[in-house]
Amino acid sequence: MKVLVTGGSGMVGRGVVLECLDDPRITTVVSIGRSPLSITHSKLMEVHVNDMMDLGGAVEAFADCDACFYCMGVTVVGKTEEDYRRLTYDFAMSVARAMIEKSPQCTFIYVSGEGTDSSETGRSMWARVKGKTENDIMKMGFKNAYAFRPGAIIPERGITSKTLVYKIFLPVLKVIGPPIMKIAPRLMTSTTRMGKAMINVAENGYSKAHLNSTDINKAAQSL
Repeated sequence: MKVLVTGGSGMVGRGVVLECLDDPRITTVVSIGRSPLSITHSKLMEVHVNDMMDLGGAVEAFADCDACFYCMGVTVVGKTEEDYRRLTYDFAMSVARAMIEKSPQCTFIYVSGEGTDSSETGRSMWARVKGKTENDIMKMGFKNAYAFRPGAIIPERGITSKTLVYKIFLPVLKVIGPPIMKIAPRLMTSTTRMGKAMINVAENGYSKAHLNSTDINKAAQSL
């Protein structure tokens, strides 16, 4: 499979990239973003863009993809709804439009979050924006489209997070995370499981379009 990954320099995206590079089913990993990944691998092709709203010639890299793993995301803290919508909805739709043009046969997986509002009418601003993003991607006509809605995510394989709350609680998460995933898989997953689940879902599909942490952990183990 040829896959395109956005947000590869972030916590989730980097985890997904690493799993894709390790998986023999993946032949090519195209990373789209502003920041270099500092990874050297024969499967990896990096395409740098300054503005996700202006992909320019980068759209050629979207051709012949079997899957798109949209892992780009930002914290809502300190942002107006207009700013958050641009960085969340507008960026995702820009990538989705390029993908549907160049690879309509692909599976599109969008990383959303636990508590996302599919009705788009709730009180939580971030949940409404994420809900609209999910809904509009799923209407575009991809072969398959899924929304991953993880709760807490444990970064593995030496990955760190840029988000302050993760930096503060990471030592605790690394200790309590594994047993929690066994006892209450709905609450937590990991960057490794996110990557494995995306690959498996892209190849084999899944029984529902919205996957919570339990589904993600289950999909990560399926073959």
